[in-house]
This record gives sequence, C-alpha cells and structure tokens, in this order.
Amino acid sequence: MKEAVAKLKELVDGSDNIVFFGGAGVSTESGIPDFRSTDGLYHQQWKYPPETILSHTFYECKPEEFFRFYRAKLLAPDARPNAAHYKLAEWERAGKLKGVITQNIDGLHQAAGSKNVLELHGSVLRNYCEKCGKFYDLDFILHSEGVPRCSCGGRVKPDVVLYEEGLDQDVIERSVRLIAEADMLIIGGTSLNVWPAAGLINYYRGHKLVLINKSAVARDLAAGLVITDPIGETLSQL
Repeated sequence: MKEAVAKLKELVDGSDNIVFFGGAGVSTESGIPDFRSTDGLYHQQWKYPPETILSHTFYECKPEEFFRFYRAKLLAPDARPNAAHYKLAEWERAGKLKGVITQNIDGLHQAAGSKNVLELHGSVLRNYCEKCGKFYDLDFILHSEGVPRCSCGGRVKPDVVLYEEGLDQDVIERSVRLIAEADMLIIGGTSLNVWPAAGLINYYRGHKLVLINKSAVARDLAAGLVITDPIGETLSQL
C-alpha cells in the first residue's frame, strides 16, 4: 500500500492535466451504497431488479413503483463528501486537475468544491416538470408523495439518465475532449460495467493511467498503477 501511494504521489506531482473518471465506489465512503448491491431489505421490498425499475419503460408504465424505489435507494440527503471528493477539489484549485467525469448522481463532487464536474448520468439535485419545464430541487422530491406533480399538473422527472435513455451529447463531447487531452487519467470507484460511459476511457492517449477500485474491473486495462484499496482512504494519504 505504501509503495503504491508513493508511486501515485509521484505521478500526481509530475502532472498538471489530470482527469478523474469515477463511479459509485467514490460515494460508498460517504454512506451511499451501490444500488446494485443486494440486501435482505431489497429482496423483501422490490419485485423487480434495480436495472428494470430504473428504466425509461418502467418509469412510464409504473411511475408509483419507480418513485418508491427512487426515494428509498437513490436519495441520500444526509450524505457528505469524503476524503476523495475533497482531494480532487484541492487538486483542481491547485490547477493540477482539469475535470471530474462522474457516473454518480449525488452532487458530492460539487459539494466538496469541485467546479468542472461532468455528470454523465445527471443529478438528483435537479428535477423538471415534463409539461412546463419548471425546476424543482431535491427537497421537493423528498417531501412529495407518490408521483411528484408540478403546480401545473405535470409530472416532475428527476434529471437523471435512466436505462434506455441516451446520455447528453454535450457532456459526452466535453468528456471525450478532457480525456483525450489529459496527461494523467485516474479511474476510481467503478468496475466499468456501465456503457456507454465506460467506453469514454478509450479516448485516453497518455501513459499515466491509474486504477483505484476495490474489485476487479469488467475489462482489461493497461493501467500503469492499480490500487485495490478504498479510494477515499487512498487519496487521503497524498
């Protein structure tokens, strides 16, 4: 562990165009579980797999059940940034890190102070009426019941990308540009299972690829440094 952290510090110290690509493992140390992880409560309460409930088709056909799962499993209003979030924000302020590309929807990178955050899958902090476009914050969803409705009567949809929905093209293009121009790419807290997000790392052309993830990833990576410890614990040592 000490040798790996020392090597990581050496790579970071010698870089001034770092890009971070992260997933659910970045937020687990903030108490937000990966929704794919199963537990006894999950099996008791939900008749469908998470991927089914979080699909556009399910949202349209069974909105009551969708929002019940959404409020219970995807919203964590009391979660706070951890050491990983704060270290990345620190690097950005120092001019070393140029951007965070995240698959997470919790807004914790911004809460820690990061400015250039590209949210591939949207954010639970933003919600819009499907009829008139009026904006609603997280509190509105938390304190609503059943299917949330706008003052105009329209359904209020979270600004998160559901299965079967496409990613925002502008976010994709900006992510590709950041990764392609990076001199160092750190992939953290993701098993690279979710596409097309996982495919973005193919655009990296540098020679300083670092993977920090507790478990094996879903694809072969020519990473120069692999660390299998929690990412917050790792980055807090730098």
